[in-house]
Amino acid sequence: MTGTASGAVVVTGASSGIGTAIALAYAEPGRSLGLIARNEERLAATAAACETRGARVCQASLDVTDAGPLAAWLADFDAQHPVDILFANAGISGGRRPDGSHEDLETAVRQLRINLEGAVNSVHGLLEPMRRRGRGRLVLMSSLSALRALPDAPAYSASKAGLLAYGAALRGSLRDEGIKVTVVCPGFVTSPMSQRYLGPRPGELPAERAAAIIRRGIERGKTRIVFPWHVAWAMRASHLLPAAWSDSIMRRFGFRVAWD
Repeated sequence: MTGTASGAVVVTGASSGIGTAIALAYAEPGRSLGLIARNEERLAATAAACETRGARVCQASLDVTDAGPLAAWLADFDAQHPVDILFANAGISGGRRPDGSHEDLETAVRQLRINLEGAVNSVHGLLEPMRRRGRGRLVLMSSLSALRALPDAPAYSASKAGLLAYGAALRGSLRDEGIKVTVVCPGFVTSPMSQRYLGPRPGELPAERAAAIIRRGIERGKTRIVFPWHVAWAMRASHLLPAAWSDSIMRRFGFRVAWD
């Protein structure tokens, strides 16, 4: 897009992958960006890249599960740069290990906390200011795994399904307050997270392409953005099959997750 942008945008999980791509997609002259991530070094690199495109950037190395500091930073940023769009994007993945063993309890709970609880924390950090203004958009980063859970990633699937439900409920509850809600359900997007998956990654898209799809969908007012369509269709269609057949098909797309 050309010209001078207006309206502040906040992106959590902005230090890599789709979060960085979204930040860069909105980095334009006149745009204020609030970028949040845990990895300070990678976050600084994203911020610098956005600034070269003309955006004004404020950054914070925060964990979205730490609600107090997150809320304080968001309130301060919003007071200076009223936020039009929040991308609750921060997330981690997990799943079956290369040796076939299941993820442990700590890893499972950590996914639920960051992916779901962290998104709720982010939303509540900006919800009241948006209500007072009577405008804004909340964008929740779910996954195709919310449409059909992945047998090798149960906690990840649960966290993303929770986001899908949370977004649908928010959309209804905020309908008369001028606040729009969009839930994004992407498939595999090229990122450090996706590279940890050892197995097929059907329909994988570059992060920049995914960010362009998301921005276009938001500008068209979509409440749900799902891609790639052919993988999404297959996952939805699996619910029409008997459970045993569906599970058998999903096992053919099994994967393992490399651990550091």
